Amino acid sequence: MSFLNRCAELARLLWRWLRAPFWFGLGLVVAFVVPYALYLDAQVRERFDDLSWETPTRIYARALELVPGMPLDAATLSLELEAARYDEITGARAPGSFMRDGDRFVISRRAFASLDGMEKARRAEVTLARSRLVSIKDIDSGKSLERLRLDPARIATLYGAEQEERRVAKLGQMPPLLVTGLQAVEDRNFKHHHGIDFVAILRASWANLSAGHVVQGGSTLTQQLVKNLFLDRGQNFLRKGNEALLALLIEARYDKHRILEAYVNEIFLGQQGGQAVHGFAAASEFYFGRELNTLRAPEVAMLIGLVQGPSYYDPRRYPERALARRNLVLQQFADTGLLDADELARAKASPLGISETPGLPRNRFPAFIDLVRAQLKRDYDDAALRGAGLSVLTTLAPATQLAAEKALRESLAALGKKQDDTQAALVVTSARDGEVQAVIGDRATDQPGFNRALDARRPIGSLVKPFVFLAALAQPQRYSLATVVEDAPLSLPQPNGKNWTPQNADKTAHGRVALIDVLANSWNLSTVRLGMLVGVDRVRALIESFGFGREINPNPSLLLGALELSPLEVAQLYQYFAADGHALPVIAVRGVLDRDGKPLRRYSSKLGAGDYVEASRLVTFAMQQVNQRGTARAVGAGPLAALNSAGKTGTSDDSRDSWYAGFSADHLAVIWVGRDDNKPTGLVGSTGALRVWMALFDALPTRPLDLNLSQGIELAWVDPESGQRTEADCPGARQLPFVAGYVPEQEQGCTMERLRDWFGGDPQ
Repeated sequence: MSFLNRCAELARLLWRWLRAPFWFGLGLVVAFVVPYALYLDAQVRERFDDLSWETPTRIYARALELVPGMPLDAATLSLELEAARYDEITGARAPGSFMRDGDRFVISRRAFASLDGMEKARRAEVTLARSRLVSIKDIDSGKSLERLRLDPARIATLYGAEQEERRVAKLGQMPPLLVTGLQAVEDRNFKHHHGIDFVAILRASWANLSAGHVVQGGSTLTQQLVKNLFLDRGQNFLRKGNEALLALLIEARYDKHRILEAYVNEIFLGQQGGQAVHGFAAASEFYFGRELNTLRAPEVAMLIGLVQGPSYYDPRRYPERALARRNLVLQQFADTGLLDADELARAKASPLGISETPGLPRNRFPAFIDLVRAQLKRDYDDAALRGAGLSVLTTLAPATQLAAEKALRESLAALGKKQDDTQAALVVTSARDGEVQAVIGDRATDQPGFNRALDARRPIGSLVKPFVFLAALAQPQRYSLATVVEDAPLSLPQPNGKNWTPQNADKTAHGRVALIDVLANSWNLSTVRLGMLVGVDRVRALIESFGFGREINPNPSLLLGALELSPLEVAQLYQYFAADGHALPVIAVRGVLDRDGKPLRRYSSKLGAGDYVEASRLVTFAMQQVNQRGTARAVGAGPLAALNSAGKTGTSDDSRDSWYAGFSADHLAVIWVGRDDNKPTGLVGSTGALRVWMALFDALPTRPLDLNLSQGIELAWVDPESGQRTEADCPGARQLPFVAGYVPEQEQGCTMERLRDWFGGDPQ
């Protein structure tokens, strides 16, 4: 029998013995493997057909709008740029960079989404002089600009349940070197294989054996994507089989473009605490603090190098290891023709360029973020915000917030160790539009927890007095700043049968005094007498009209501040004066954008009718006297006198609470200083809160308050003792503003008695 015949006979014998196991095995494949493959295919289709990721909601500060003539100094502009993570680089050519030469800045603005649409990247020259913005020039066109809006700083992030940091990006939005370089390093045959590359597996195995450790991976990009989307981190044959099968199914159903786009957004590239960083766009911000499309070759190489091991090659923990990995990737770029020899040499010589701190701010200003959440509640619950991929555009001014933190920190430290248990809170708003620029709820300014600015309601003391005066001056036929009242002891019966006997802070009665002096010196006795004449109910109704939603004290003690408000609520009250006699709600949010940068909601404040504008201006004039010669005279005794600011000190019983509220043309700030246990601090308004206000306004670019006394107001000379109109050259005559049409009609000359008092004897 020939050899071939013997082989055929042997084959027939083997088939006779093996055909049953073969058909049984084939049956198992049909019965189990095919259904399993169909099951996996359904999982693939479900995941890919509706491929979406939970992306965090990001909260941004306001976009700084630069306008020639606005108050601005170089230090403040630098703070704003640093808060928005601009890099100071010679030439400032890359978006997200700036260059400073004294008071001249070159700013390369990033493109960004705003409520008015997309703002294009732009390079501009900004010139300052004497704490003013002088000019803005577009560098490319050479033309002067009327305004330039800078992209805002990211100040917080609201993560979903997965705690994943991610920025979903299209392939076309990524640097071409990233897309081609990723394939060159991780999967050179990506365009041609069908999910598994056996040549790459053999090549990687040989390279790893030759090196004695793992230097290459054999997995395709599709397999790596499968690991991130579907599988755990285990290593066993079943997992490897699933990985291969899933990769084949993905490649069979979807094109390479979609697979690659899913990969660049899904790949895990780092960790910050509980936050997992996924995708190259988020990793760019995390490691470099910059947008992905601004990265250069060495930075792109660093990100691609992290694919093989974000923890092992962490550039912050292991910079030498990361540098070696980056340079290896750069070499692979050159080997595949993506870089020439000169580009390779320059890239390898460059430093890693990793930002010192991870670029994923979660909640830098917790007290302000509390206010943002509170004001968004009517439209979004907390679950709707977290992980929704929204952009919340707020009103926070980073430079103002940072200046406020410094002022508070240094002022409290200056009080000495005996005040170590003293707490503080602060609110700063834009004077004319009510936008909240800064909030501090704890002397440890970056600590979350009890927010005293929003939630600590404390007796406001003399801060209530301007509203007693407003209720009076709103009746110009009866009251003016020249009206004389008695500052004398009084005793008022209370519902409990006891008498209320207020006193002045200096324990002295001052006799007949003009209303302007009563407010400037914060005299209690004359304020109560005025309030009783006006009516406590009228004062109470005025305060209730601001909509605090709770009952206001109906007793005469209200006239001296027996009213508990939070610093934010006090800011709401004083916003009325800062906005020139118009009720104006304070707001912390300008708008919300969806994940594509399209506006979802806009928020704005609407000015009230302004029923008592003239009376408000009279009160503001009196509060300017508070700062010039009254209880806050320290303001008028130094450089801040030039601001012509208006304000009011406040102190509660036994010096438990120190308050100050004051405003310039641009800013209103309310400060509270006190103790959580309500023990006395020994501080009054002028020795506690006022010092913080002065430190803040000393650093804050702001314009002087130019009180409008031309419309609806008349100026006249009056005798301060009688409140009657007199001549300008009479001794002690004072020029005061009056509501137009209500200047005192009766004139008197300079009496002989007044002249004797003035000259110390008979005039000659």
